[in-house]
Amino acid sequence: MEHVRKPEWLRNKLYSEAKYANVHGLIKEKGLNTICTSGRCPNQSECWSRGTATLMILGDICTRACKFCNTITGRPLPPDPAEPQKVADTIKQLNLRHTVITSVDRDDLPDAGAGFWAETIRAIKTTNPGTTLEVLIPDFSGNTELIDLIIAEKPNVISHNLETVRRLTPQIRTKAKYDTSLKVIEHIASRGFRAKTGIMLGLGETEEEILELMDDALAHNCSILTIGQYMQPSRKHAPVSAYIHPDKFKEYKEIALEKGFKMVESGPFVRSSYHAEKHV
Repeated sequence: MEHVRKPEWLRNKLYSEAKYANVHGLIKEKGLNTICTSGRCPNQSECWSRGTATLMILGDICTRACKFCNTITGRPLPPDPAEPQKVADTIKQLNLRHTVITSVDRDDLPDAGAGFWAETIRAIKTTNPGTTLEVLIPDFSGNTELIDLIIAEKPNVISHNLETVRRLTPQIRTKAKYDTSLKVIEHIASRGFRAKTGIMLGLGETEEEILELMDDALAHNCSILTIGQYMQPSRKHAPVSAYIHPDKFKEYKEIALEKGFKMVESGPFVRSSYHAEKHV
Protein backbone atom coordinates (compact mmCIF):
# COMPACT_ATOMS: atom_id res chain seq x y z
CA MET A 1 0.00 0.00 0.00
CA GLU A 2 1.23 3.49 -0.86
CA HIS A 3 2.38 5.54 2.14
CA VAL A 4 -0.18 8.15 3.22
CA ARG A 5 1.37 11.45 4.30
CA LYS A 6 0.49 12.65 7.79
CA PRO A 7 -1.55 15.91 7.60
CA GLU A 8 -0.86 19.12 9.49
CA TRP A 9 -3.73 18.65 11.95
CA LEU A 10 -1.90 15.65 13.44
CA ARG A 11 0.66 17.80 15.21
CA ASN A 12 0.71 17.60 19.00
CA LYS A 13 0.94 20.59 21.30
CA LEU A 14 3.61 20.87 23.98
CA TYR A 15 2.66 20.74 27.65
CA SER A 16 4.20 21.29 31.09
CA GLU A 17 7.62 19.66 31.28
CA ALA A 18 7.70 19.78 35.09
CA LYS A 19 4.50 17.76 35.59
CA TYR A 20 5.49 15.39 32.78
CA ALA A 21 8.83 14.76 34.49
CA ASN A 22 7.10 14.08 37.82
CA VAL A 23 4.84 11.39 36.35
CA HIS A 24 7.67 9.87 34.29
CA GLY A 25 10.00 9.77 37.30
CA LEU A 26 7.47 8.14 39.61
CA ILE A 27 6.48 5.47 37.11
CA LYS A 28 10.13 4.67 36.45
CA GLU A 29 10.92 4.58 40.18
CA LYS A 30 8.10 2.08 40.83
CA GLY A 31 9.06 -0.08 37.85
CA LEU A 32 5.55 0.17 36.41
CA ASN A 33 4.34 0.07 32.80
CA THR A 34 1.95 2.39 30.99
CA ILE A 35 0.01 1.94 27.79
CA CYS A 36 0.95 5.59 27.16
CA THR A 37 4.53 4.49 26.44
CA SER A 38 4.11 0.94 25.17
CA GLY A 39 1.28 1.97 22.85
CA ARG A 40 3.05 5.16 21.73
CA CYS A 41 -0.05 7.18 22.58
CA PRO A 42 -0.14 10.64 20.95
CA ASN A 43 -1.67 12.12 24.12
CA GLN A 44 1.15 11.07 26.44
CA SER A 45 2.57 14.58 26.72
CA GLU A 46 -0.83 16.13 27.44
CA CYS A 47 -1.99 13.52 29.95
CA TRP A 48 1.29 13.23 31.83
CA SER A 49 1.46 17.03 32.02
CA ARG A 50 -1.98 16.93 33.67
CA GLY A 51 -0.61 14.42 36.17
CA THR A 52 -2.49 11.42 34.77
CA ALA A 53 -1.44 8.17 33.14
CA THR A 54 -3.05 4.89 32.13
CA LEU A 55 -1.19 2.21 34.05
CA MET A 56 -0.70 -1.21 32.48
CA ILE A 57 -0.55 -4.26 34.74
CA LEU A 58 0.67 -7.85 34.29
CA GLY A 59 3.92 -6.80 32.65
CA ASP A 60 4.77 -5.29 29.28
CA ILE A 61 4.87 -8.47 27.13
CA CYS A 62 1.63 -9.54 25.45
CA THR A 63 0.72 -13.05 24.32
CA ARG A 64 -1.02 -11.63 21.25
CA ALA A 65 0.37 -9.78 18.23
CA CYS A 66 -2.32 -7.41 17.00
CA LYS A 67 -1.37 -5.50 13.87
CA PHE A 68 -2.20 -2.08 15.34
CA CYS A 69 -0.49 -2.37 18.72
CA ASN A 70 3.09 -1.46 19.64
CA THR A 71 3.18 -3.57 22.82
CA ILE A 72 5.89 -6.27 22.76
CA THR A 73 4.74 -9.79 21.86
CA GLY A 74 6.38 -12.84 23.37
CA ARG A 75 6.51 -15.08 26.43
CA PRO A 76 5.63 -12.92 29.45
CA LEU A 77 7.37 -13.06 32.80
CA PRO A 78 5.40 -14.26 35.84
CA PRO A 79 3.23 -11.48 37.34
CA ASP A 80 4.94 -9.35 39.98
CA PRO A 81 3.09 -10.07 43.27
CA ALA A 82 4.02 -6.59 44.53
CA GLU A 83 2.58 -4.82 41.48
CA PRO A 84 -1.02 -4.31 42.75
CA GLN A 85 0.18 -2.33 45.76
CA LYS A 86 2.80 -0.49 43.70
CA VAL A 87 0.05 0.65 41.36
CA ALA A 88 -2.14 1.73 44.28
CA ASP A 89 0.73 3.64 45.91
CA THR A 90 1.61 5.40 42.66
CA ILE A 91 -1.97 6.56 42.20
CA LYS A 92 -1.88 7.96 45.73
CA GLN A 93 1.44 9.74 45.18
CA LEU A 94 0.12 11.28 41.96
CA ASN A 95 -2.99 12.35 43.91
CA LEU A 96 -5.30 11.14 41.15
CA ARG A 97 -9.04 11.64 41.47
CA HIS A 98 -9.60 9.28 38.56
CA THR A 99 -7.42 6.59 37.07
CA VAL A 100 -7.49 4.07 34.23
CA ILE A 101 -5.94 0.60 34.43
CA THR A 102 -5.36 -1.70 31.48
CA SER A 103 -3.26 -4.79 30.82
CA VAL A 104 -1.57 -6.91 28.21
CA ASP A 105 -3.30 -10.14 27.22
CA ARG A 106 -2.10 -13.03 29.39
CA ASP A 107 -3.38 -16.11 27.57
CA ASP A 108 -0.50 -17.97 29.23
CA LEU A 109 -2.11 -17.82 32.68
CA PRO A 110 -4.83 -20.27 33.80
CA ASP A 111 -7.22 -17.39 34.57
CA ALA A 112 -5.77 -15.04 31.89
CA GLY A 113 -4.82 -12.66 34.72
CA ALA A 114 -8.38 -12.05 36.00
CA GLY A 115 -7.46 -12.80 39.61
CA PHE A 116 -4.54 -10.40 39.42
CA TRP A 117 -6.87 -7.77 37.98
CA ALA A 118 -9.22 -8.23 40.95
CA GLU A 119 -6.35 -7.96 43.43
CA THR A 120 -5.14 -4.75 41.78
CA ILE A 121 -8.58 -3.14 41.91
CA ARG A 122 -8.91 -4.04 45.61
CA ALA A 123 -5.51 -2.50 46.37
CA ILE A 124 -6.39 0.70 44.50
CA LYS A 125 -9.73 1.10 46.24
CA THR A 126 -8.28 0.39 49.69
CA THR A 127 -5.38 2.81 49.27
CA ASN A 128 -7.34 5.45 47.35
CA PRO A 129 -10.95 5.38 48.60
CA GLY A 130 -11.75 8.74 46.97
CA THR A 131 -10.44 7.83 43.52
CA THR A 132 -12.80 6.74 40.76
CA LEU A 133 -11.59 3.91 38.53
CA GLU A 134 -11.99 2.78 34.94
CA VAL A 135 -10.67 -0.60 33.84
CA LEU A 136 -9.93 -1.33 30.18
CA ILE A 137 -9.98 -5.11 30.06
CA PRO A 138 -8.98 -7.81 27.54
CA ASP A 139 -11.63 -10.18 26.21
CA PHE A 140 -10.58 -13.16 28.42
CA SER A 141 -11.54 -15.24 25.37
CA GLY A 142 -15.17 -14.49 26.19
CA ASN A 143 -15.07 -16.32 29.55
CA THR A 144 -17.70 -14.43 31.54
CA GLU A 145 -16.77 -16.18 34.80
CA LEU A 146 -13.34 -14.53 34.60
CA ILE A 147 -14.88 -11.16 33.73
CA ASP A 148 -17.14 -11.54 36.78
CA LEU A 149 -14.04 -11.61 39.02
CA ILE A 150 -13.34 -8.04 37.88
CA ILE A 151 -16.97 -6.95 37.97
CA ALA A 152 -17.21 -8.15 41.60
CA GLU A 153 -14.66 -5.50 42.61
CA LYS A 154 -16.98 -2.74 41.30
CA PRO A 155 -14.83 -0.34 39.28
CA ASN A 156 -16.77 2.72 38.12
CA VAL A 157 -16.46 2.08 34.38
CA ILE A 158 -15.57 -1.14 32.57
CA SER A 159 -14.27 -0.77 29.04
CA HIS A 160 -13.45 -3.28 26.32
CA ASN A 161 -12.42 -2.13 22.86
CA LEU A 162 -13.82 -3.42 19.58
CA GLU A 163 -10.85 -1.64 17.93
CA THR A 164 -12.14 -1.95 14.36
CA VAL A 165 -15.08 -3.02 12.20
CA ARG A 166 -16.22 -6.61 11.74
CA ARG A 167 -14.60 -7.16 8.31
CA LEU A 168 -11.16 -5.97 9.43
CA THR A 169 -11.08 -7.70 12.82
CA PRO A 170 -9.45 -10.96 11.57
CA GLN A 171 -6.71 -8.94 9.82
CA ILE A 172 -6.02 -6.47 12.64
CA ARG A 173 -6.61 -8.35 15.91
CA THR A 174 -4.85 -11.57 16.92
CA LYS A 175 -7.17 -14.23 18.38
CA ALA A 176 -9.81 -11.65 19.36
CA LYS A 177 -13.14 -11.95 17.59
CA TYR A 178 -15.66 -9.21 16.86
CA ASP A 179 -18.61 -11.15 18.26
CA THR A 180 -16.65 -12.17 21.34
CA SER A 181 -15.97 -8.51 22.08
CA LEU A 182 -19.66 -7.69 21.66
CA LYS A 183 -20.46 -10.52 24.10
CA VAL A 184 -18.00 -9.03 26.63
CA ILE A 185 -19.59 -5.58 26.29
CA GLU A 186 -23.09 -6.98 26.70
CA HIS A 187 -22.07 -8.99 29.76
CA ILE A 188 -20.59 -5.89 31.43
CA ALA A 189 -23.81 -3.95 30.81
CA SER A 190 -25.96 -6.86 32.04
CA ARG A 191 -24.26 -6.58 35.43
CA GLY A 192 -25.37 -2.95 35.78
CA PHE A 193 -22.12 -1.24 34.77
CA ARG A 194 -21.49 1.44 32.18
CA ALA A 195 -20.04 -0.43 29.24
CA LYS A 196 -17.59 1.46 27.07
CA THR A 197 -15.78 0.65 23.84
CA GLY A 198 -13.29 2.31 21.51
CA ILE A 199 -12.46 2.10 17.83
CA MET A 200 -9.79 3.38 15.43
CA LEU A 201 -10.38 4.86 12.00
CA GLY A 202 -8.01 4.80 9.06
CA LEU A 203 -7.50 1.05 8.73
CA GLY A 204 -9.54 0.71 5.55
CA GLU A 205 -13.06 0.64 6.99
CA THR A 206 -16.01 2.19 5.14
CA GLU A 207 -18.51 4.64 6.59
CA GLU A 208 -21.23 2.02 6.28
CA GLU A 209 -19.13 -0.38 8.38
CA ILE A 210 -18.55 2.29 11.04
CA LEU A 211 -22.28 2.92 11.33
CA GLU A 212 -22.89 -0.84 11.49
CA LEU A 213 -20.39 -1.09 14.36
CA MET A 214 -22.21 1.69 16.23
CA ASP A 215 -25.50 -0.20 15.83
CA ASP A 216 -23.89 -3.47 16.95
CA ALA A 217 -22.41 -1.85 20.06
CA LEU A 218 -25.72 -0.21 20.97
CA ALA A 219 -27.57 -3.48 20.42
CA HIS A 220 -25.24 -4.99 23.04
CA ASN A 221 -25.97 -2.15 25.50
CA CYS A 222 -22.75 -0.17 25.11
CA SER A 223 -23.27 3.41 26.33
CA ILE A 224 -19.87 5.12 25.85
CA LEU A 225 -17.91 5.25 22.60
CA THR A 226 -14.47 6.64 21.74
CA ILE A 227 -13.34 7.14 18.14
CA GLY A 228 -9.75 7.99 17.21
CA GLN A 229 -7.30 7.97 14.34
CA TYR A 230 -5.12 4.90 13.85
CA MET A 231 -1.44 5.79 13.61
CA GLN A 232 1.04 3.15 12.47
CA PRO A 233 3.55 2.46 15.29
CA SER A 234 6.18 0.97 12.94
CA ARG A 235 6.58 -0.42 9.42
CA LYS A 236 5.79 -3.94 10.62
CA HIS A 237 2.32 -2.84 11.72
CA ALA A 238 -0.77 -2.35 9.57
CA PRO A 239 -0.40 0.70 7.30
CA VAL A 240 -2.63 3.75 7.60
CA SER A 241 -5.14 3.72 4.75
CA ALA A 242 -6.40 7.27 5.39
CA TYR A 243 -6.14 10.16 7.82
CA ILE A 244 -9.65 11.24 8.76
CA HIS A 245 -10.31 15.00 8.92
CA PRO A 246 -11.36 16.40 12.32
CA ASP A 247 -14.66 17.57 10.81
CA LYS A 248 -15.50 13.95 9.97
CA PHE A 249 -14.80 12.92 13.54
CA LYS A 250 -17.24 15.61 14.69
CA GLU A 251 -19.82 14.23 12.28
CA TYR A 252 -19.37 10.70 13.63
CA LYS A 253 -19.80 12.03 17.17
CA GLU A 254 -23.10 13.66 16.25
CA ILE A 255 -24.31 10.48 14.52
CA ALA A 256 -23.32 8.30 17.49
CA LEU A 257 -25.14 10.54 19.96
CA GLU A 258 -28.22 10.61 17.73
CA LYS A 259 -28.15 6.81 17.57
CA GLY A 260 -28.26 6.60 21.36
CA PHE A 261 -24.78 6.58 22.90
CA LYS A 262 -24.74 8.46 26.22
CA MET A 263 -21.20 9.81 25.79
CA VAL A 264 -18.91 10.02 22.76
CA GLU A 265 -15.30 11.19 22.41
CA SER A 266 -14.33 11.54 18.75
CA GLY A 267 -11.23 13.13 17.25
CA PRO A 268 -7.87 12.31 15.66
CA PHE A 269 -6.04 12.16 19.00
CA VAL A 270 -8.79 10.41 20.97
CA ARG A 271 -7.83 7.13 22.60
CA SER A 272 -9.98 4.95 24.85
CA SER A 273 -8.71 6.53 28.07
CA TYR A 274 -8.70 10.12 26.76
CA HIS A 275 -10.64 12.40 29.17
CA ALA A 276 -11.84 9.21 30.86
CA GLU A 277 -12.69 11.11 34.05
CA LYS A 278 -15.74 12.52 32.23
CA HIS A 279 -17.15 9.04 31.68
CA VAL A 280 -17.80 8.20 35.33
